[in-house]
Amino acid sequence: MPRRHLNLRTAGTARIDSELAELRARMEIPGGWPPAVLAEVEQAVRTPSLPAEDATTLPLFTVDPPESRDLDQAMHLERRGHGFRVHYAIADVGAFVHPGGAIDTEARRRVETLYFPDMRVPLHPPQLSEGAASLLPGQDVPALLWQLDLDADGVLLVADLRRALVRSRRKLDYAGVQRAIDAGPADEALALLGVVGPLREAREQDRGGISLPVPEQEIEPVDGGYQLSYRAPRPADAWNAQISLLTGMAGAEMMLDAGVGLLRTLPAAPQSAHDRLRLVAAALGVDWPDGLPYAQLIRSLTPALPAHAAFLNECTGLLRGASYTAFDGTLPSDPGHAAVAAPYAHCTAPLRRLADRFAGEVCVAVAAGEPVPAWVRAALPEIPRLMETGDRRAHEVERASVDLVETELLCGREGETFDGVVIDVDERKHRTGTVQLREPAVRARLTDDRPDAAPLPLGNPLRVRLTTADPATRTIRFAPA
Repeated sequence: MPRRHLNLRTAGTARIDSELAELRARMEIPGGWPPAVLAEVEQAVRTPSLPAEDATTLPLFTVDPPESRDLDQAMHLERRGHGFRVHYAIADVGAFVHPGGAIDTEARRRVETLYFPDMRVPLHPPQLSEGAASLLPGQDVPALLWQLDLDADGVLLVADLRRALVRSRRKLDYAGVQRAIDAGPADEALALLGVVGPLREAREQDRGGISLPVPEQEIEPVDGGYQLSYRAPRPADAWNAQISLLTGMAGAEMMLDAGVGLLRTLPAAPQSAHDRLRLVAAALGVDWPDGLPYAQLIRSLTPALPAHAAFLNECTGLLRGASYTAFDGTLPSDPGHAAVAAPYAHCTAPLRRLADRFAGEVCVAVAAGEPVPAWVRAALPEIPRLMETGDRRAHEVERASVDLVETELLCGREGETFDGVVIDVDERKHRTGTVQLREPAVRARLTDDRPDAAPLPLGNPLRVRLTTADPATRTIRFAPA
């Protein structure tokens, strides 16, 4: 299910910082690093396991938020006859982390990087994740280097993977990439992202895959306070994501062919969920002709329209239930990911997510025709459980952080009225739902307690009154004005 992304450009206020510190303590979020980890990191940085192949002449570039330093991926795109060749370098955490060592043990405890408004709690020590193992421009870094050859329509023909030393040339951000491609002519590698990305989106549509264009929630400090806004994903964001999806699909097929690996799976939603969604579409006035596939309908919607935004919010319900599936010898009965509409693996973010290191190790061994290392096979059955725990903690951190910032922003404004859109209505209690304010960018509970109240108008604009904004309990409630 898509998350509401929380981006904070500078430090928060003292009260919010204090609340966040208490939240981390209450959740027992790791703070510093054990001495054994720091000692092992120092040694690993000095003597990493370097690959024999040198691919530092490949002019790779990264695309990340401007402030990021934990850069997992770098890419290069070029034309190859009538098709394309994509090189996708993934940070080789295995070059620094020894199986069963202190760093490995700590990573299995942390599972994934956690994002708070005021700081990150990284999976790996910054000396690695933001230093020696990061694909920062100008430094030679060991990587898992994918070579993905596509035909003229963007169909994957051949996927190969090997360990190599790489050097990124440029650290780009999403907005800058979008501007460069829109302005044109961008340099060929960058311009080709604007060619290959849409081709892969078309192939996704052919498969029946779904990428929901749900607006992101963004928080920025303004004049000593906070301002929330919604940011719709840029085309360049989606094109960059398509390269990662392409790699994850190639990795999944590689592991399935070998009979061993770790997939990210999502079962198809039951027919009852699709039937309910059709009723929601009708209530919102969203035209869904008989015979039009769900995935095709999604691509016809405009998130800026209130009814469409409400419908897209309801669509996220079809994407619940994703999990990790490990296998060794016996293939999964259902290896697919319903949103991708194909088998898929998380293998492109090993600096920030534990599972990706293990999937990458399987893939690089299979591609080389070598046995999957015994330590990887031994760990695979444990990884889904660890990732489930880590994902649950990450969702809890995100939800608590959003609630905290929202309540601090609205505290003291009880009784004020705001313009909003009803984006969800409880199926059993039609007078309870969720309202999305136009400004500030808050989503919160909406209840109409009036005895003669009609059901909440799903997908319609509504003037609402703030009834509760309690930072202590992180509770926000609205009522129709």
